[in-house]
Amino acid sequence: MAHIRTGTLLIVICAALVAAGCGSSSPSGSSSSASPAVHGTASVAYASSLQFLNEKVISPAFTKATGYQFSGHGAASGELESDIAAKELTPNVFQSVGGDNITPLEPQFTKWYIPYAGTQMVVAYNPNSKYASQFKAYADGSKPLKGLFTLLQTKGLKLGRTDPNIDPQGRDFIFMLQLAQMYYHLPKDTVSKILGTSDYGTANSSQIYAESSLDATLQSGQLDAASAFITQAVELHLDYIKLPPQISLGDASMADQYAKATVTIKPPGKPKTVKSGSPQVIDITIIGKPTAAGTAFVKYTLSPAGLALYKKGGFTLITPTVVGDSSAVPAAIRNELGG
Repeated sequence: MAHIRTGTLLIVICAALVAAGCGSSSPSGSSSSASPAVHGTASVAYASSLQFLNEKVISPAFTKATGYQFSGHGAASGELESDIAAKELTPNVFQSVGGDNITPLEPQFTKWYIPYAGTQMVVAYNPNSKYASQFKAYADGSKPLKGLFTLLQTKGLKLGRTDPNIDPQGRDFIFMLQLAQMYYHLPKDTVSKILGTSDYGTANSSQIYAESSLDATLQSGQLDAASAFITQAVELHLDYIKLPPQISLGDASMADQYAKATVTIKPPGKPKTVKSGSPQVIDITIIGKPTAAGTAFVKYTLSPAGLALYKKGGFTLITPTVVGDSSAVPAAIRNELGG
């Protein structure tokens, strides 16, 4: 965050009140007799699963606390990575599900990232689906969860998921199914029957939707069930089935087990690669030359106040630690980490 002289302290306080909607009807970015002491906007490219939290919760809290504005762009993490690499998207900050969407941008666009919050897979369902009573029975434990994976094979059941080639959630759903097949000793063709194909990495499936529209499609009744992170289900008030840690990708201590699940993907314009299951973590970094607003956003996200909002949103908090070149991390962010 920019350093502010003592003489401008009163203006800082007024700016914070304006951002909170108090003391003035003028927008915080408009001209007025009491101009904000800080100027600038944090341009944030974020995984679509963070849309509700960033746009509805973090953004107003960040502006109130710092005076900086927020501008967000949500998409699949892999899509954001490609757009940043092609310079079609030039954010100050990038928030990804998994560091493997950040490391391809090193060292040209960044040299580090910080994991700070965890999530896990669930199966969300529409409460008006003709299968709703069965989903609810698995959700409340009145039926053994093993049966869920038979139900998902039902002909005519409409299942939604995201493209595994560009979206970590799309891969995570496939990993979850593979882990369930192993954990519950299900038939070897369980995953392919649920996905409707033996080519797990294909994007050519009627089940695949953009992550930004998947939840709305489920809520509209066009789908019976869909993949989701628990944080999305909590924030959007979706009905969902919680999964055991052995298959949810939400327990860091089970990383070796998760890694037994794999999928071969081919992101647009890139060679085929094999991805393995791993605990699901949210990572953050600065793209390009640090700006005051971008640095302030990362600092606020990693602050006790920012992390408390993530916890309230259903995320599991993990100790933020720099991965990569810590000397390239702005001092204000290092100070927030206590380093």
